[in-house]
Amino acid sequence: MQHDIPLPDGGGPCAAAVVTVRIVKLTDLATAGGCAAKYSASRLEELLRGFVPAEAENLLVGLDPADDAAVYRLDDERALVFTIDFFPPIVDDPADFGAIAATNALNDVFAMGGLPLLALSVAALPEELPTPVVRAIFDGADAQVRAAGAILAGGHTIRDAEPKYGLAVVGTVAPDGIWSKAGARSGDALYLTKPLGTALVLGGAKRGLCDLDAAVAWMRTLNKDAADVLRRFTPSAVTDVTGFGLLGHAHELAARSGVRVSLDAARLPAIDGALDAARDGVSTAGTRNNREYATVDVGEVAPELTELAYDPQTSGGLLVSIPRDRGPALEAEFTRAELFLARIGSVGEGEGVELR
Repeated sequence: MQHDIPLPDGGGPCAAAVVTVRIVKLTDLATAGGCAAKYSASRLEELLRGFVPAEAENLLVGLDPADDAAVYRLDDERALVFTIDFFPPIVDDPADFGAIAATNALNDVFAMGGLPLLALSVAALPEELPTPVVRAIFDGADAQVRAAGAILAGGHTIRDAEPKYGLAVVGTVAPDGIWSKAGARSGDALYLTKPLGTALVLGGAKRGLCDLDAAVAWMRTLNKDAADVLRRFTPSAVTDVTGFGLLGHAHELAARSGVRVSLDAARLPAIDGALDAARDGVSTAGTRNNREYATVDVGEVAPELTELAYDPQTSGGLLVSIPRDRGPALEAEFTRAELFLARIGSVGEGEGVELR
């Protein structure tokens, strides 16, 4: 199959030129896609158990405990935020793949309260991929890096039969402005800044149950604007919801903070088509891993909502814990900025996670 792809040339006399290339279904080259390709959280815990990183007074966030990115203090006013994230293709369109992978990596910096500065590509791609396809991946990523306020300054590319792409990202944050998973307090309200269900929609699309447009749009959405609003409210704890699903990341937030997280299943927002896909039996290996990792007290909840809560997200939204009395003002600001926000639960005394 052939497909026309514009080939950038720097704006010269042939700037409008179009080349015809063989269509490559990127997802056919991958055994798993997006954040569902992650090692299971339980295996990661086992691998890292007993690992002691070098002691460093200025390492503010490392592996003990782990968070969404590492943070290293430069001085009293500045700290570096550093993260790396890459995965196999979750969609076939190369520009969407590059944009989603870049957004997912950049969002780790926003989840720590930081601002991205510089990014480097991490690429493992089949040498047989047509050059315009590879260029479209890089261009999709570059556009997102620019939109995040950063610069894509290079990277490293190797040959690999299974394509993988992502970014290493450096940002900055004030040492006293770091958001972690460890600060949630009893009495907080919990919010989510994107709907759930990326893996369900992608699986449903393969069965012809739904289309990908809404899921792709959400996965391409940077958490930058949501983070900009949140900074004005000093949240107690923040993490982004990715491969471990809402319940996996809520489990981490509860454990790090020493609190009990209560989620209201009826309030969980879903991407168009996600719940229908769950009712039709769509699930993933990532979902099974998440069920094994996060022990959750599940009440009388519809099976499709439980599936949604465990669904591994790619480039998901921010899970935010904030004092309850600030909730109405936060909701008003998100509405004013025309940003998505859903109140999904609360934080109380105790431990663990419940879905009611």
